[in-house]
Amino acid sequence: MGRAAEMLDVTPAFLRSLDTARLIVPQRSPGGHRRYSRYQLRLAQRARDLVDQGTPLEAACRIIILEDQLAEAQHINAQLQQHLGRALDSVRG
Repeated sequence: MGRAAEMLDVTPAFLRSLDTARLIVPQRSPGGHRRYSRYQLRLAQRARDLVDQGTPLEAACRIIILEDQLAEAQHINAQLQQHLGRALDSVRG
């Protein structure tokens, strides 16, 4: 956790607060140390940026979750549109 906090220029308490808010739940080493993925570190950085702009932590976490859900929905929609386009082409063709 110390290294992750140092990389993001945040305190370990900030990372613990993201865990408490359930934005990121790190894996644990056999010794009980928190292990963060690159994705989790990116989420933590996004949260820090929002908090630095004056957004309350809980709101920042909710914004990030909603942004990720929207991005996933847009990705699924694009895939379905491609699939539908191919299906229509095969019917017409």
